[in-house]
Amino acid sequence: MMKVDKDLCIGCSLCVKDCIVNDIELVDGKAQIKNVSCFKCGHCIAICPKNAVSTDDYNMDEVLDYDKDSFTINEDNLLNFIKFRRSVRHFKKKDVEIEKINKIIEAGRFTQTSTNSQNVSYVVVKDNIEKLKEMAFDSLYNLGTNLLENLNDETKPFERYAKMWINMYNAYKANPTGRDGLFFNAPAVILVVSDSPVNASLVSSNMELMTNALGLGTFFSGFFIKAAQENKEIMRFLGLSENQHIVNCMIIGYPSVKYQRTVPRKDAIISWK
Repeated sequence: MMKVDKDLCIGCSLCVKDCIVNDIELVDGKAQIKNVSCFKCGHCIAICPKNAVSTDDYNMDEVLDYDKDSFTINEDNLLNFIKFRRSVRHFKKKDVEIEKINKIIEAGRFTQTSTNSQNVSYVVVKDNIEKLKEMAFDSLYNLGTNLLENLNDETKPFERYAKMWINMYNAYKANPTGRDGLFFNAPAVILVVSDSPVNASLVSSNMELMTNALGLGTFFSGFFIKAAQENKEIMRFLGLSENQHIVNCMIIGYPSVKYQRTVPRKDAIISWK
């Protein structure tokens, strides 16, 4: 429930004006939250000049007061940071600290979600990453073999992926400790789980930025998503039910490669109306 401390409230109505669902009104010069249509987005907490709004649904100790030095990012530095990011597939033989993984997930946890649903969860695989890798390779091999045996006009465009999966599997089986073509010997995997691909993608984008800020590297593995789809063994191994959806798979580790500059991109296609 959202609450207003009447002793602190000065009736400025800033929270009333900023409430997107019109769930706040002034009563006798004080803000009153009806808690009818409220979905706890927290705008009222953030905008109140007297810190008069709180909730017992979340941990209020997480609330931070704004100060310019701690919260401001130079826009040119931010843009360059985004331009410089690379998908990393070469990793050092070095573990990723739990503290850094928690900070990556924290970046996801505080990402906006539609209607503040916060319907995103995470699975971290570290200690059992070799077992997961083996299961994923088996799944990709079976998918590739089945696809090649049943090629038709609809599946023909995916033939090259089927052959790639089989080759990856064979290389892994021939040298299980070598550089694999799925996780590339990274020490950690974070799976982003949600029934909303949009929310999960928003969350994953911020998680990637935090990964890079921590001096780590990552790439998003679409092959693992394919391996896990409809694979009950992998889902059970991850502790996920059949109706849960792995939207993104982040392979994470310390980069063993160093990039020197940004790269060019296509011009943006913009329609001004």
